[in-house]
Amino acid sequence: MTDYFHLNMERDQLLALSSLGLAHLGDSVYEVMVRSWLCLQGKAKAKDLHRATVHYVAAPAQAQRFGRIEAMLTPEEADVFRRGRNTAPHSVPKAASRGEYQTATGLEALFGWLYLQGRTDRLNQLFSAMMAGE
Repeated sequence: MTDYFHLNMERDQLLALSSLGLAHLGDSVYEVMVRSWLCLQGKAKAKDLHRATVHYVAAPAQAQRFGRIEAMLTPEEADVFRRGRNTAPHSVPKAASRGEYQTATGLEALFGWLYLQGRTDRLNQLFSAMMAGE
């Protein structure tokens, strides 16, 4: 049986995945981390948790927070981010610029890539740096 919470994909398998596939998964990984952070920090009342989550996972917020970790990325991580960022979006949400949306997609691709390798320590390190001072 596959353990979907503790994946450890081989490099060749990861390279075969599309950037949008990585971003699709990374979006949910990032959202789970934000939801966990909100609950642990007591940042919002129960009735406001959804609104707070949406605030933090929106493309403009992700793009802004990416700036906090960009210098921390390894060359390989930066390549994964660029690959995700450079994927042509089919549409851009009204609340985000094209650049913000592409940066958010790159971040999500990076988080999906790290998750599929089982690199939760690195995910936690990057996420903590993104949320520092909040």
